[in-house]
Amino acid sequence: MKKTPYIRVGTSYYKQVKAPTIAGHFNDILVHWNMETIKQDHGKDHLSKIPKYDGFTCMPNHINFKQEHLGFYNIYSPLGKQPKAGDVSLSLKFVKHIFEKHYELGLDYLQLLYLKPIQVLPILCLVSKERSTGKSTFLKWLKEIFDNNLTYLTNDSFSSQFNADWANKLLICIDEVLFNKEELTERIKYLSTTNINKLEAKGKDKREVEFFGKFILCSNNEESFIKIDSNETRFWVIKVPVIEKENTHFLENLIKEIPAFIHFLANRKLSLKHLTRMWFTPQQIKTKALLKLVQNNRNRVEKELASILLSVIERFDLEAVNLCPLDALLALNRTRVKTDLTQLRRLLKKDWKLENQKNSNSYEKFEIWGNGDINFVNSKGRYFTIQKTFLIQNFDESMTA
Repeated sequence: MKKTPYIRVGTSYYKQVKAPTIAGHFNDILVHWNMETIKQDHGKDHLSKIPKYDGFTCMPNHINFKQEHLGFYNIYSPLGKQPKAGDVSLSLKFVKHIFEKHYELGLDYLQLLYLKPIQVLPILCLVSKERSTGKSTFLKWLKEIFDNNLTYLTNDSFSSQFNADWANKLLICIDEVLFNKEELTERIKYLSTTNINKLEAKGKDKREVEFFGKFILCSNNEESFIKIDSNETRFWVIKVPVIEKENTHFLENLIKEIPAFIHFLANRKLSLKHLTRMWFTPQQIKTKALLKLVQNNRNRVEKELASILLSVIERFDLEAVNLCPLDALLALNRTRVKTDLTQLRRLLKKDWKLENQKNSNSYEKFEIWGNGDINFVNSKGRYFTIQKTFLIQNFDESMTA
């Protein structure tokens, strides 16, 4: 007997249809269907043959997918390609190109997407000023692997209050991303670690749903596509190099390897243990591209003070320099950067996470003369100590070039 394409969820009827795509594939989607239309097309007796469900649920699973869970219809999409042993040399070469030094971590990331879809993972950011790097190809490849469980968003659609089209997806990909507003950054940071989200569709009330989505951001703007601070641990920023030799059939050949690649992922041993809520530690996913992004997001006062301190350290070949907020204020006044003692104390304590001396002690204070010369004088105060390594790691542009 031919399987009916209809289902009833609650008191509503739906038809399972295959919507054709430009690429020649089909997307399985549910379309609202009228009960009277079903009677007209198949007779009223056909209604008794239609599977009935109490409601919708979303249970992601790529290994043992089930369409029904305790009387609820699973709206997560089964993968269209099944694992099969075979050659994966091109796929591994492509992963190596995207992740470079983080190759094994990149494979772990893809493996966790496949085997543990509800595992919280970092926000993956692929950036490059250059064209023909493979960023868009990477997204298209993932779309072929995870099918309807991956969706593309624009900056505007992510900032919209309506999210019914992506709230139940595994991968939410935003190409040419540019988040100028801090609330967008805060929103994506919250969603990257939460397991609950409010689903909102036009004309319908909000409802709480389980959330397991992972974000992938792509941008040609390496230095300012999003506003993040130096304490942020949720972003994995990778600068993707240019592809040396462009191949017009590269994506097609990658797609052919997908059954073998997911077989490879299913049988590969993870290189890293589960150590944090995002699996990877902040140190493991720290990159020069991340440091460059953070540096660009620092305010002018912070950048200028760090530059002055680096100049003092380099001129006198020091490993550290001591200063009180008033010393910093006097030095910055010579550069015409406007600030005050309150901002400087907050910068040193909160942003740089430094602790000053508990009591007033003697220290060598640097002074900058009008002609640019620097000398040290004996002073006394509850000074802060800034290490050379801290300044180089966080402010030296040559370290992130």
